[in-house]
Amino acid sequence: MDEVVERWLQLYKGDKLIQKWIVFRAEMSKAELQKTEKIIQQWRERLTSISWFMHGVNETIAWMANEEDNCKGRFWEGRFKSQALLDEQALLICMAYVDLNPVRAGIADDLIDSDFTSIQQRIFDFVNIKNKAEKNSKLKQNPDNHEKKPILN
Repeated sequence: MDEVVERWLQLYKGDKLIQKWIVFRAEMSKAELQKTEKIIQQWRERLTSISWFMHGVNETIAWMANEEDNCKGRFWEGRFKSQALLDEQALLICMAYVDLNPVRAGIADDLIDSDFTSIQQRIFDFVNIKNKAEKNSKLKQNPDNHEKKPILN
């Protein structure tokens, strides 16, 4: 139970009963301890729930965006929304959409110039892997043709 409380309090505010449980656990009544156990059980369920996690993410983003825009309300209203990606095809379509946004917006001329998405790094990684594979293939085809360095200059 202590670990659940510790993790919860890193993310959210606790309530007074839990604060009392942390400091004066031995002095609490049976009813208070039972209520505390129920609260901690609820926290345990929420800490392992993807729905609760997304609720926290959405709330944090909304708070930050509203502060920046000096407004109130839900962040995912209007042109923004949250969409479940249920299979690999949906994930790839979403990645392509995000990767192409800087090009569509005129921020980047092409994907290799796109500094604000992960596509640039993925292209670099792909080229490096391809180059290494080609080099290894050439070495396997002709193992005696590798560069020999002189022992003494």
